[in-house]
Amino acid sequence: MSDDIDNKSSNQMWGGRFASGPAAIMEEINASIDYDRRLFAQDIEGSIAHATMLADCHIISASDRDKIIHGLNTIRSEIEAGGFSFSRKLEDIHMNVEARLADLIGAAAGRLHTARSRNDQVALDFRMWVRAEAAKTVAALKGLIAALLVRAEEHAKTVMPGFTHLQTAQPVTFGHHCMAYVEMFGRDLSRMRDCLARMDECPLGAAALAGTGFAIDRHQTATALGFSTPTRNSIDTVSDRDFALEFMAAAAICATHLSRLAEEIVIWSTPQFGFVRLSDAFSTGSSIMPQKKNPDAAELVRAKTGRINGNLIALLTVMKGLPLAYSKDMQEDKEAVFDAAESLELALAAMTGMISDLVVDEKAMKKAAGSGFSTATDLADWLVRELGVPFREAHHITGRAVALAEEKRTALERLDLADLQSIHGGITEAVFDVLTVAKSAASRKSFGGTAPQEVRRQIRYWKKKLEKDG
Repeated sequence: MSDDIDNKSSNQMWGGRFASGPAAIMEEINASIDYDRRLFAQDIEGSIAHATMLADCHIISASDRDKIIHGLNTIRSEIEAGGFSFSRKLEDIHMNVEARLADLIGAAAGRLHTARSRNDQVALDFRMWVRAEAAKTVAALKGLIAALLVRAEEHAKTVMPGFTHLQTAQPVTFGHHCMAYVEMFGRDLSRMRDCLARMDECPLGAAALAGTGFAIDRHQTATALGFSTPTRNSIDTVSDRDFALEFMAAAAICATHLSRLAEEIVIWSTPQFGFVRLSDAFSTGSSIMPQKKNPDAAELVRAKTGRINGNLIALLTVMKGLPLAYSKDMQEDKEAVFDAAESLELALAAMTGMISDLVVDEKAMKKAAGSGFSTATDLADWLVRELGVPFREAHHITGRAVALAEEKRTALERLDLADLQSIHGGITEAVFDVLTVAKSAASRKSFGGTAPQEVRRQIRYWKKKLEKDG
């Protein structure tokens, strides 16, 4: 077989963008600069802290430190201004910055990497980026909770149907329903804060995996970079991505809560329910049906959950079989986290906007609250409370009352007293005081119940909690 045939066969094998063979494939799979360039600010901040510490520990000269810091600040300005030329041949953000630093300041640039490795460098950069995103998520969750508290306070007395199995169960207030989501997002807020607390250790100084023989001061760099302490084991440090996994897990749970609320907004805004209306800011029309007003923002929030969940599973799968310490597999950690963080940030912003924007139809909610014999439990409770009937017997009596109302095609509260007394002779006129939806909701005064006064109590609690926790 001739050389010409060999070359042609090789080109066909690699094909397209890989026509130059194995070298092109290796460059393509090895380079991360296309996405890790967004870590430039963290990379430069970490390098400035490292150079400062090296000089303070007399490992490099003050003159070299000053050159390095000046060069790094120049590079940061170039990147921020869009004038920096990123090279895929230099693989990642660390080597791109280092190469440019050498262009700017010469030999002094070679001293910056003393007593560190790309392994602890990327662990630092990525942790700092995730830390910033988690802090942004905390702020966004507080904003969403505040928006829900406003709606809850406005509608502490607004009656709506409470559902189980998406079937009318008992009357509740819309304020109480909003407060259910306050509790959910409050737990998300707590998880994000816990995540931040656990990632409050600085990886810089762990070097490749074993630490360094140079007399560095890791506590100095930790403090300079806003961490409370350095990490305590160099092997774990360079192979740990728990901070990213925990952020992603908290993000996935939060996205699930957002999706549940989005689903309810989609349902509530249908003509069949008509509980709420979204403005044009969070809706779109149909290209063919002029009457349509689609809750697209809510639907897209619902869909973002799939992306975020998928990203969590992707990173868990990358990490599940890795021996200690660092492996190149871990280069695949960033894109999933970047995408999840961006998706969550957008979903939180959209949901906060929708909650602040939606118009509640109180009449439609109240009408629906009375459907499906929703006060049946109130009748059973009244029999127990006022007549001393055992609950199981009261349940049976109430079932017969519901059957009679169905037969007469009327509501429970519209049955005649004689009808109710035909089922149980002890029933009096007083029973009608508990059979309206408003009185049913108002009677649920147990701690955490739907009574307006209890809803307001929980609103006051959450307002104080947000103010106290900052």
